[in-house]
Amino acid sequence: MKSPLRTTLAVLALSALAAAPAVAATKYGKGVSEATPVKLSELMEKPDDYVGKVVKVEGLITEVCPKRGCWINVAGDKEFQTIKIKVEDGVIVFPMTDKGKKAVVEGTFKKMELTKEQAIERAKHEAEEKGTKCDVSKITGPQAVYQIMGVGAVVE
Repeated sequence: MKSPLRTTLAVLALSALAAAPAVAATKYGKGVSEATPVKLSELMEKPDDYVGKVVKVEGLITEVCPKRGCWINVAGDKEFQTIKIKVEDGVIVFPMTDKGKKAVVEGTFKKMELTKEQAIERAKHEAEEKGTKCDVSKITGPQAVYQIMGVGAVVE
């Protein structure tokens, strides 16, 4: 037989949980559509099939631009696989506190063909932004870089 006190406490606890506010998602830019997200592994398996198309991806934010909040890196469904989401400076600003949160992001998938010199300059710029060292010896030739030009995101 259950005690009335135990039942009352259980009802109060459930009521408190139901009344507690849910963690609100933060919408950036245009937000995201109802489109089904593409797995990052699928996107990167055949990236040229997606170039110029609007894509929606989701994953954990692993990095945020420490200077202006103008980009985030989002982890995919495979280990060590990430994609950079670059947004227009000042239009969307991701705060550093978004690192470690889940993001759903939408934008145009872009391919940049870089010469060796451009790839070195890009690596130096990114290292400067992050405050890390840059090892340009690993850059041995031209590179193709893929990223999403983000127009909207929802971060939880």
